[in-house]
Amino acid sequence: MRMRDEHKERSIREKAVQMIVKEGIEGFSMQKLAKAAKVSPGTLYIYFKDKEDLILQLCREAGDKMMDITLKDFDPSMSFAEGLKVQWINRAKYCLKYPEQMHFLEQIRHSPMQDKLMDMMGEKFKNAMDVFVKNAIKRKELVNVPLEVYWSVAFAPLYNLVKFHMTGKSIGGNKFVLSDKIMKSTFELVLKALKPE
Repeated sequence: MRMRDEHKERSIREKAVQMIVKEGIEGFSMQKLAKAAKVSPGTLYIYFKDKEDLILQLCREAGDKMMDITLKDFDPSMSFAEGLKVQWINRAKYCLKYPEQMHFLEQIRHSPMQDKLMDMMGEKFKNAMDVFVKNAIKRKELVNVPLEVYWSVAFAPLYNLVKFHMTGKSIGGNKFVLSDKIMKSTFELVLKALKPE
């Protein structure tokens, strides 16, 4: 039996993430990965049982990193405005520091593996988000809307700004850089939209 090589395994993982970001889950195969990583197909099975095992391991690694960064300095008992601001700052930091992993998780979210990704989310993260939202509704800092509506209003503007920043262009093709001023003004609009009347 061949020994595991941590450097080789890291290289294979990175190549797999790059391929999934570029080609999607449907265009990804262990054969293609072996060729791109310049290893024999058998080498992949030293590290992973199969394609699904590889993807789930990648999901866990990227998801854990995203959750750790998102929860840094966050407390579910914070006021809604303060807690959401911490999340915005942390989520933006994650996306800008790890763009490939962000795009990888997006690919998974829009694939048949979405349910498995959701199951892998840590209880600590789920509970923190749940308590935070329930506290904000109870304190009348947040309008009581379905989770999907809350998520779309609370975070989609941030993620769109980050994506514009990554491409360097706005919708009209003009140059775009995500500044603190733009992030702050967008954040204030989000708070206004989610505040009960």
